[in-house]
Amino acid sequence: MSKALSRPSVSVAGVLMHLLPAVMLFTLFAAVGILHVTSRVLVVDMGYRLSNAEGESRSLTRENDRLKLELATLKAPARLERVAREQLGMAMPKGGAVVSIADERVKGSSTAQARSAAPAVRVAERGTGR
Repeated sequence: MSKALSRPSVSVAGVLMHLLPAVMLFTLFAAVGILHVTSRVLVVDMGYRLSNAEGESRSLTRENDRLKLELATLKAPARLERVAREQLGMAMPKGGAVVSIADERVKGSSTAQARSAAPAVRVAERGTGR
């Protein structure tokens, strides 16, 4: 065998040195791909959470509106008067049972503004009733 026909020796280290850039490039692309997929999964998950929170917000707003309407209905003067008469046995006082007393601060002042600002006190007598 002559030296011209013999093959050059191939070492494992030489092959690894030639493959190293390709392996590094593949690893880089794989890492970027994994990061991209992970970020998209997190975005979709956050979208679902946001959608659920918005649905809960709408539900709570409807419940709040319903409760406000119920409160307004329960506080209606006609309903309160009916409950007072029917369930509590109350009645409006007779005409002579109510006495209006002017506020003492108004007696000394003669201006109309002071009279309109002062509240009148109404007193109902006990013992008169139904």
